Amino acid sequence: MALQSMTGFARREGTSGRWRWAWELRSVNGKGLDLRLRLPPGLERMETDVRRIAGEQFSRGNMQANLSVSAAENRFETVLNQDALANVLAMRDQLAGVIDPAPLTLDTLLSIRGLVEFRESEDSEEEIAARDADVTKGLLAALADLKLMREQEGAALSRVLLDHVSTIEDLTHTIERDPSRTPQEISARIKAQVALLMDGAGALDRDRLHAEAALLATKADLREEIDRLKAHVAAARDLLGRGGPVGRKLDFLAQEFNRESNTICSKSNASAVTAAGIELKVVIDQFREQVQNLE
Repeated sequence: MALQSMTGFARREGTSGRWRWAWELRSVNGKGLDLRLRLPPGLERMETDVRRIAGEQFSRGNMQANLSVSAAENRFETVLNQDALANVLAMRDQLAGVIDPAPLTLDTLLSIRGLVEFRESEDSEEEIAARDADVTKGLLAALADLKLMREQEGAALSRVLLDHVSTIEDLTHTIERDPSRTPQEISARIKAQVALLMDGAGALDRDRLHAEAALLATKADLREEIDRLKAHVAAARDLLGRGGPVGRKLDFLAQEFNRESNTICSKSNASAVTAAGIELKVVIDQFREQVQNLE
């Protein structure tokens, strides 16, 4: 599966019979899938299907889906109020000896309020079903366009993230190879520190000092942090190569990267290692910031 960004835009429009429709989709970062749907009056029944279809395509992102539907042409029909017409004719008969009995004309009948109504003709069930099917096809096409855009941006993000992972790996090797980490250098520093203490206070317990020095040397060793960084680098590359919705997993790895870099900086006793650790933290922050855009 391809990596996906959570940002994208898509628009699809078309016609179905006398109807024009248009879907407009927008997507931005989100912790989960949050779909905000706007449907025109009369089409609220589509909401369940729209949410189901979107959920099958995406797992994360704040999405807006707007549907507009309008009639490309208006069709009208006349409706004759039979009861009102009967009342008018009855009244004419009742007033036959009082008013001019001239025949009623169509113009006269049309001028009587409520006798004849003009209203928009309704579509048949088959026409409505065909329109809804076309609108659903348009939604599927718009979602496919949105997914393609998110995948294209995801591919670009993948390259950026892999560059960051490579930089993290290089800095890890720099720390690992630093001369200050050799047993000889560590031993020399500890001996020098112990010698200073012994010169200043001859009454100190030598065995206790050597035990404390050994403990300090163990705490100062960065082997575990380096090994974990290497493991996290391998895991990040695996997730980026696997694709799919791996944003949350990569965000967790970014936190673990940061934890190890903090420990390295706190345990470092060499300026070169500290500098590499600080640079490592900067790259990890950049990595995590970009990960927030992934599904």
